[in-house]
This record gives sequence, structure tokens and C-alpha cells, in this order.
Amino acid sequence: MSETHIPVLRNEILDFLTPSPNRVYVDATIGLGGHSFYILKSSFPTGRLIGIDLDESALAIAEKRLHPFKDRLILIHGNFAELKSLLDAFGINKVDGVLLDLGVSSLQLDTPDRGFSFQHLGPLDMRMDVQLDTSAAQIVNESTPDELIQIFREYGEERYAKQIVHHIAKVRTETPITTTLQLAETVEQVYSKKLKHSKEYRKNSNRVKRIHPATRTFQALRIQVNGELNNLVRGLDAAISILKPGGHLCVISFHSLEDRIVKQKIRHYARTCICPPKTPVCICEHEKALNVVTRKPVLPSQSEIDANPRARSAKLRVATRV
Repeated sequence: MSETHIPVLRNEILDFLTPSPNRVYVDATIGLGGHSFYILKSSFPTGRLIGIDLDESALAIAEKRLHPFKDRLILIHGNFAELKSLLDAFGINKVDGVLLDLGVSSLQLDTPDRGFSFQHLGPLDMRMDVQLDTSAAQIVNESTPDELIQIFREYGEERYAKQIVHHIAKVRTETPITTTLQLAETVEQVYSKKLKHSKEYRKNSNRVKRIHPATRTFQALRIQVNGELNNLVRGLDAAISILKPGGHLCVISFHSLEDRIVKQKIRHYARTCICPPKTPVCICEHEKALNVVTRKPVLPSQSEIDANPRARSAKLRVATRV
């Protein structure tokens, strides 16, 4: 395993999944294979793993890294939203554990040509699966201002969405916005004007640490391009349906929108009744499917954050199948 790729919350994932021989696990966002390496190692000699990813480049790297376990490994190029049908194709109906490590991968962030990072010059792409039809550049240049404002507000929780879109609309009339740095600079120009008039910023400009102004805009576009939140809802439903009794669902999220969906979905499946309040007799016929293991999300330790700064926003939620 290359030390350049550090799987987030690795020890915690292993503690909850407890990989063992004769069991089947799914890493539904296998990425570079970091978590899968340790799951397969810990489930020696007969534990099996199915690894799924949208990114064919990531799958190629994972295949090389996991070569020592090739006899116990199945790799699938696909969307975890289709988890059930992907496994059905291999005759797998139930599994002992499912891991979802959400968001953008290290490979995608560190490859400028993929267009995910505002820190590197590259085409404004952001497609996790390069076979998708629509890129971030197409959305930025072809969407109406109202559509862009909704995307930035809903998926980026961007407070300056209206001002950013107004500036984008002005810029794109002169030249299309086709690179990551073009978009990042466009957003930065809006923030610089806003922050000049911020009393808090003037007082603390040398001390206040701020996230990059383009962070929320890039997040929103990435979510829109890849349909991430819709896929997450479908993927969670599928993952819960294929778990054996006692099987673990482990989900790592990196921003509030993802975590909210995960929390709400687990709570829904952990309830014994979903009838409206004040309903005198239960008529919903809802059956409890999960037990909540982590009432609050598990966060990375400070030592892990120091070793891997990208872990700082990670949140892990865990549930078991009834």
C-alpha cells in the first residue's frame, strides 16, 4: 500500500465492521482501495469483498493495490445507487457489511485534468464517471442565473450565491468559463469585495482562518454534476436492503448535506412506527430495520487530522441490520 493514500477513520471502520473469514463485505466507493486493503487483510483467508466505483481510473489503481487478494475480490465499475442490481449480476443477495466513503477522492482532487480542485489549473469538468454527459463547465456556462443560484444555495449553502452568479453571468458574456482557476478567481473577486466591508474581517484579517472562497461553489457544482445526493438516498436504501441480520452499515460523510441525509435515513429505518404524531393506532406497517450504533458521529482524532488534513471534516455513522 502506498503511504500517499491514507484511508480516513481506518481503525474505527475496522472496529465496527470486524472483518472476519467467511464473510462478504461491500466497499461501495472503493476509490484507491485504502479501506478495502485492510478489510481484506483482516478477513484472511476466506473473507470476500466487492469494490464498486464510478471512476475507472480509481478502479485500475485499486486493482493493482489489491492484487494480493485478487482471489477474494470483485471489482465493479458502477454507481452505488444501483448496488442491489450490481450485486445481483454476481449472484450476491446478502452481505455482512457495507462501507460508503462519500465525496471526492484523493485521486480526483490531485489530478488537475479532472477539474475537481480550485487549487490546480485544469478543465472545469468534475465528472466522477467520465462517461457522464454534462460537465461543470456546461452547467456554469449554459444554466440560467436562477438555476445557478439554486444550485449554489442548495448544494453549497453559499450565502453569496446571488452575487457570485451575477458576476459569473457578466464574465461568461465576454468569455466562457472553462477552467478551474477561472471559476475560482471569479468567486474570489466577489468575496474580496464583500469582505472588505466586513467589520470582523477588518479586525481579524491577520488571524482569522477562512476556507477558500470557492469551496462551496465547487462543492455545489460537483454534487450537481454527479447527482451525489440523489445517489446517496438510493444507495443507502439499497445497502440496508442487502445487509444480513447483524450486518454493519458504515458511512463516512464530509459535509453537512451528506451527513443530514445519512442521519435521517438511519433514524427512519430505526423507527418502529412512522405514523404521523397523534395517530391513535399504528397503521403504517413500518418494520424496524436498523439499530443505531453511533448516536453521534464518530470524528477523527487530532493525531489523524495532523497526519491527514483531509480527514478534518469526516463524520462516521454506523448502524446494524435487525
